[in-house]
Amino acid sequence: MYRLIRPLLFLLDAEKSHVVIFQFIALLYRIPGMRLLLRALYKNRTPPLPVDIMGLHFPNPVGLAAGLDKNATFGKVLSDLGFGWLELGTVTPQPQDGNPRPRLFRLAKHAAIINRMGFNNVGVARFIENLTQQRSNSIVGINIGKNRSTSNENAVRDYLTAMNAVYTHAGYIAINISSPNTPNLRDLQGEEYLDDLLEQLKAEHNMLAKSRQVYVPLAVKISPDLQESGIRYAAQLIRKHKIDAVIATNTTLSRDLVQDHTLATETGGLSGRPLKELSTNTIRILYEELQGEIPIIGVGGIENDGDAWEKLLAGADVLQVYSALIYQGPAVVRHIVSGLHKRVQALGCGSLKEAVEKARGGIRLVE
Repeated sequence: MYRLIRPLLFLLDAEKSHVVIFQFIALLYRIPGMRLLLRALYKNRTPPLPVDIMGLHFPNPVGLAAGLDKNATFGKVLSDLGFGWLELGTVTPQPQDGNPRPRLFRLAKHAAIINRMGFNNVGVARFIENLTQQRSNSIVGINIGKNRSTSNENAVRDYLTAMNAVYTHAGYIAINISSPNTPNLRDLQGEEYLDDLLEQLKAEHNMLAKSRQVYVPLAVKISPDLQESGIRYAAQLIRKHKIDAVIATNTTLSRDLVQDHTLATETGGLSGRPLKELSTNTIRILYEELQGEIPIIGVGGIENDGDAWEKLLAGADVLQVYSALIYQGPAVVRHIVSGLHKRVQALGCGSLKEAVEKARGGIRLVE
């Protein structure tokens, strides 16, 4: 079905078509039985392949990456597409418009997207209202960031404000310090800021866990453009401050693999197929440093179960997709999970974790 409507959607501005498709599905949900039909097509046909990390139980290892639903508007729709969980946001303490339009571009030849959205969102108070109204039955990670007007010296204030606000509404909280579309935000990953930032966040996190009497895991999302030393430095601090997971990676500023495209000169973060190797390499270095002590959520250029398997072997525990959903439609989730499920069976294993560990040991798939 998506293949039939995609050419029409791609005639529209990329950002506008994004809104149109979800508004259309929301309208369909008003037709009796339509939600049951969509769930039958996608969620119910996605095989169970459970993974337990961060103290959370995911029904399958393929989640939605942050950025698609910034305002927690479409959680009910997205939860019916077969995702193991949803990560919503990025949300900031105060509403902001983001960067001027156009700010989202498709590079269809490369199955890629360039975005310079700039954390456009309704602010954390309205975000929580939307999330409550959606009543999604999926685990929801909430990705938080700082407002553009907040300096890096005061960034921790914004993260603490947002974390306090979303704490009891989130399955886990993701700290976004790696978007290339907020000026100087990525500097927070460096030696000048990261240690102190994580120390203050973790201290507040511990107090919230005690006062709210519930432990909500904390993850940090990093850039694919860090040098190897920067990746290892981030991993060491993530371990030091007992962060619950690391998300690898955000979008890239590199244009090495899309130089032939007319849109390559557009500023913003590049996602999709050209990001695959950068993110996988980041995952590999993180795993070398962390050795399974801290879970890795792998994201970047995953289009099929082969891409997913590659990231799992590199060190990821679970995965997220975004660009592939835009290019292939919601069936991509089922296809990836089904492919991974077959790999687990072919290796004669009872779980994805067991299969990955076996494959890392050099055992080949049964043909």
